[in-house]
Amino acid sequence: MTATRAAGAPITVLISTGGTIAAHTTDDGAVPALGSAELLTATGTTDTGPAIRTVDLMSVDSSAMTVADQFAVAHAIADALADPAVRGVVVTHGTDTMEETAFLADLFAADERPVVFTGAMLPADAPGADGPANLAAALAAVDDPAARGRGVLVAMGGRLLPARGLFKVSTTDLAAFDTVPGAELGDSSPVPRRVLTGPVPAGRAARVDAFTLYPGVSPGLIAASVAQNAAGLVLAATGSGNTHPDITAEVALAVQHGLAVVVTSRVPYGEVTATYGGGGGAVDLRRAGAIVSPWLRAPQARMALIALLTAGHDHRSISDFFLAQHF
Repeated sequence: MTATRAAGAPITVLISTGGTIAAHTTDDGAVPALGSAELLTATGTTDTGPAIRTVDLMSVDSSAMTVADQFAVAHAIADALADPAVRGVVVTHGTDTMEETAFLADLFAADERPVVFTGAMLPADAPGADGPANLAAALAAVDDPAARGRGVLVAMGGRLLPARGLFKVSTTDLAAFDTVPGAELGDSSPVPRRVLTGPVPAGRAARVDAFTLYPGVSPGLIAASVAQNAAGLVLAATGSGNTHPDITAEVALAVQHGLAVVVTSRVPYGEVTATYGGGGGAVDLRRAGAIVSPWLRAPQARMALIALLTAGHDHRSISDFFLAQHF
């Protein structure tokens, strides 16, 4: 950890975790190589600018992150905000799972001070690397009054988006993310947020499995999760939360075994509503004990369920949480 601070000046904490923004190209592919101080230097930020404290938390590709790593990021943010001199936090993170870690942090973001995630689509040594501009935008957002009280935000490709509802939409475009409702910072209809009370849970996180449903999917996948002692299950179903009747039967059994089952859609945009029956529709899944997630898609629904179960929430409060996630 390093610190740059003028006397009495508020601090921005920059937490680095690796990812493409910190990567150099090698014969074995792009791998994280830079720390937070080096990332900061690439933006042109100097000691005469805002006071910035740098924290090198980890150096991994975000696709290799564990749930424990993601909780470590959330804890690092909470630790940073415990200092009243801190004006906000910026986290550099790989884009593969940024939507998950940023949302996990958002679940506990009761503090009004801005928390901004950013990353890059091009390695740091690539021509036209986008990381420095993205990091500069994230640092600037910390000082933007409009960013206060908006929960965790993501600065990428010239856009500043709320973490809640975020998902990656391109493997190549520098503006790699969008949101389910398309709500950018400053929109007239901001994303309502329900924050989990209490500190970020410590200790081992609850295990939640996630499956994408499709014609011919084996119901045995759900049975296997039950047999392997999963605490919860997220299903990315077709359309507005629909699947085959055999899946509904396995969901009912999973709920009887104590699993929390959340159903969302593999369709990227639009509200998921329980409309269809026929044995495998969302109406049937809900009757079998599943919780329908109206807006959060599978990656973020899974993070929410992990956080809720780890914090000890029961089925009723889990259901209430998902039903409250309206935009």
